Amino acid sequence: MSPTKIPIDLILEKMAEDAEKAQQRVSKAADVLQGQLNTDLATTPYDIVYEEDRVKLKHYTRREDADNHQKTPLLVVYALINRETMLDLQADRSVVKTFLDGGIDLYMVDWGYPKRKDRFVSIDDHVNGYMDHMIDFIRAKHNVPKVNLMGICMGGSFSVMYSALHPDKIKNLVTTVTPSSFDTDKGLLHVWMRDIDVDGIINTYGNIPGDLMNFGFLLLNPARLMIDKYVGFMENMDNKDFVENFVRMERWIFDSPDVPGATFRQFVEDCYKRNLLIQSKMYLGDQRVNLKNLTMPLLNFYGEYDHLVPPEACNQLTKAVGSSDVEDICLETGHIGIYVSSKFQKMFAPKIVQWLRDRDSEDIVAAPEKKPARATGKRKSTVKKKVAKTGEGITKARKN
Repeated sequence: MSPTKIPIDLILEKMAEDAEKAQQRVSKAADVLQGQLNTDLATTPYDIVYEEDRVKLKHYTRREDADNHQKTPLLVVYALINRETMLDLQADRSVVKTFLDGGIDLYMVDWGYPKRKDRFVSIDDHVNGYMDHMIDFIRAKHNVPKVNLMGICMGGSFSVMYSALHPDKIKNLVTTVTPSSFDTDKGLLHVWMRDIDVDGIINTYGNIPGDLMNFGFLLLNPARLMIDKYVGFMENMDNKDFVENFVRMERWIFDSPDVPGATFRQFVEDCYKRNLLIQSKMYLGDQRVNLKNLTMPLLNFYGEYDHLVPPEACNQLTKAVGSSDVEDICLETGHIGIYVSSKFQKMFAPKIVQWLRDRDSEDIVAAPEKKPARATGKRKSTVKKKVAKTGEGITKARKN
């Protein structure tokens, strides 16, 4: 039997071809990386119409000549972690743009960057203070009794709490990747949070540093979040569109505000450790958050592959509320893919636009001149009000 001959000439030819292609890629990548890149995010025009301490309320510009306007304005509440700019990351994958094109009068909360003095600001201050003041501002501006409310992640939990305490002010509620039931081991974050020394962290830092939380999130899936994505960047760094989108996402990921210490403490203790929210046993101040008070229509989105807020943390909400008009939608994506994936953009934002439109047909009665009473109990706000400039002049924050 004659020995097998190794085709040296073919191997060398293939190596030469690969080397030439690699050289071409490197040359093109150098042109891309050294050239002009458009990495701006959140470019949709808006006005700041309300300010209170570090918190701002954005009102997005829409075409006034459009004939598809929805009557009820929508307020979007993002999490305290990371920034609301995720919803307007790039022009062709912008939830904000889809909402505006769908005739929605859109407002969004910018929680800002907490300072050391904010370490005592609680969930109660965020929900019954900032959120309530902004919603009253929107109601007065549009002369409507109720607004639509959409919450994202931790902001979704805040929106659930608000809607339970102020059901008379919310017409429709949309929750997305919103943790409401924390008694699960499916997500590593839920396991960690049950044993975290929250007092030790707060005594050390005051507020929870955004960089510290980002490092923890990276450790949840280090292979994908710390290795795979950068390997993917190296393989695509000669693609200008890919590089621009990659940089936009990196800018968003590492733009992480701190979280006020008192808010972090209660969220960990009452939600992650005691799972009070889904049981309607959580209190904000002297008010119990009773989920049966959520009698408004509820649309609940979550991701099948979400490693931060797994489906088991989201899919119990519609069973716990008092509304009969509820809908769960589980998308085959992760925590962020719902908002930025081109595939799921077609399933997510357009669905919300149509769902709100279907419930916007009934006539809206003008809001009463006086501010409606709170759902239960009384509360004195600990936050200070500021004056906000709008295109129409000066508008003062409503007083309690």
